[in-house]
Amino acid sequence: MLLVAYDDAQILDIASPSGALDLANRHGAVPPYAVELGTVGRCAARSSAGILLGAGCDLETVTGRLDTLVVVGGAGYAEAAADQRLVTQVRRLARLSRRVASVCTGTYVLAAAGLLNNRRVTTHWRYGEQLAAQHPGVAVDVGPLHIRDGNIYTSAGVTSALDLTLSLIEDDHGPTLARAVARELVSYLHRPADQAQISMFLAAPPPGDRLVRDLAGYIAGHLAEDLGPRALAARAGVSTRHLTRLFTTHLGTTPSRAVRAARTEAAAHLVRSSALPLAAIARRCGFRSPQTLRQAFLDHYGVGGDRIRRMPDMPRPRAAAPAQNPEP
Repeated sequence: MLLVAYDDAQILDIASPSGALDLANRHGAVPPYAVELGTVGRCAARSSAGILLGAGCDLETVTGRLDTLVVVGGAGYAEAAADQRLVTQVRRLARLSRRVASVCTGTYVLAAAGLLNNRRVTTHWRYGEQLAAQHPGVAVDVGPLHIRDGNIYTSAGVTSALDLTLSLIEDDHGPTLARAVARELVSYLHRPADQAQISMFLAAPPPGDRLVRDLAGYIAGHLAEDLGPRALAARAGVSTRHLTRLFTTHLGTTPSRAVRAARTEAAAHLVRSSALPLAAIARRCGFRSPQTLRQAFLDHYGVGGDRIRRMPDMPRPRAAAPAQNPEP
């Protein structure tokens, strides 16, 4: 694996893949992975954390077949995508590689190299809208943690680099080795590619009650599943009446309304940051139909999906109405 770095790269984007592959080797990966960090001119790259990273190779001198090329992300992504020397080498090296991947905003470098045209890709949710605007020929979808389109792999922000790398290990050596690496990393086995990035969109303060806090986190990460009061109460091991009392006390709303708000806010972020049709966004966020989602936008924001897509900033939710129990 050749990791492509540059100044102000995110060090976790480098450490997650390299660390996971090192552990795969220690657990008997055959053939073992060889990991190298490359930069233009073999210059040391200063990470965004200020740590100086020594490069093992000059990108311009790399020849021969490569297994995996990975472009990392970080605060310096815009300068990296505008660096013609770097972009030219990434384009050249991609032709030598069995597969090409990016972590987080490394997607911008792949797009600048012309490697993502007519591809479905993801990136950090905060930067998806900008990527789609700069590269209209790229199908940006900030929903999943990582996406494979042919031999191109793209992943979301920072920690999803680990999920992507575990997926690559599983592709290469099977699920047993991937699980062993995940356990060694004290990681949740590994999150599936289509698990929602969108749970990160929901930025409300965490409730004080642990049970409500755990359920709020579960709701945010499982928007397309059954999140009715009975299902949530069963998951928490309480009665639906007690669940409603807890949500009302700690969130100021009922479980059904909390679920509807979470789904609506996640859908609004997807409308703004991806080119997905409303029907696909509705399914991903747990709405029965595009019509139901349109009504949810009107109820929650006072505007429709088309207006949300065109607005310069995310709309603010309307003031809460008296408690009801709408089912999405």
